[in-house]
Amino acid sequence: MDPSLASPADAATILKLYELRTEPVMRQARAWMLSEFWPETAEEYFALAANFKDPHNAWLRQVTTYWEMAAALVLHGAVSAELYLDTNGEGFFVLAKFAHILGEIRAKNKGFLLRTSQLVEKHTVAAAIYERALAGVQNMRAAKK
Repeated sequence: MDPSLASPADAATILKLYELRTEPVMRQARAWMLSEFWPETAEEYFALAANFKDPHNAWLRQVTTYWEMAAALVLHGAVSAELYLDTNGEGFFVLAKFAHILGEIRAKNKGFLLRTSQLVEKHTVAAAIYERALAGVQNMRAAKK
């Protein structure tokens, strides 16, 4: 087998990641994160992140840690980077949503979306996906105003 190609185990992992994304609560959490949660400031993020009584707190943690777990699988070689990047872009969209306040968040939470950022730094394809996501997020923010 060509060593540059993804393995059947890589494919199984990608399919499992997809399956996990389709779980009903995860779908709700992702829909909320992608369409409803648009923090303007780090304070807005931290207000939710610190409020464990708010049901959206769990959704915030569920979505961000899911994408961080997926990115860590790539960074640690458990899944082909090329296959992952060919089939997943949402984590980069999530990172892009926080780009304008990422420095402030990381001042208090150094690991926030760090693995996803490391993919962007390490892989030019990831950087290109992120740049497209960032442009999309900026357009969506402008349209909301």
